[in-house]
Amino acid sequence: MRQLPLLLDQMLDEAVAGALREIGHDVVRASEVGLACASDAEILDHAVADGRLLITLDEHFGDWAVLPLSSHPGVIRVKADPTTTNCVLAALLPFLLKSADRDFRDHLVIVRASGVRWVRTHTAAE
Repeated sequence: MRQLPLLLDQMLDEAVAGALREIGHDVVRASEVGLACASDAEILDHAVADGRLLITLDEHFGDWAVLPLSSHPGVIRVKADPTTTNCVLAALLPFLLKSADRDFRDHLVIVRASGVRWVRTHTAAE
């Protein structure tokens, strides 16, 4: 499994970061880089500039009118109910273990414990 450079959105805590680091990923939390109160657009801009796959719980990343996605390293939106650390990790860890070698570039990946949906958000022709 290849190591993924990840940026965790504000709502994902240190326990999530620690679990991802334990399985070998390069993890930075938004709060660690001065983005604790940043907008979604600022966080995505930082992920793009730093070449990091963004992991979020925020549904705005699936609403193109609110946050259109141009070329980016990838966004994983975790859907967990409730949004506890354990539920988030129950959906996210198995997905990453199976999918770390895939190309996330220009995809929004919606991850649930019950399944995964890959959405292409940008193509070179756009």
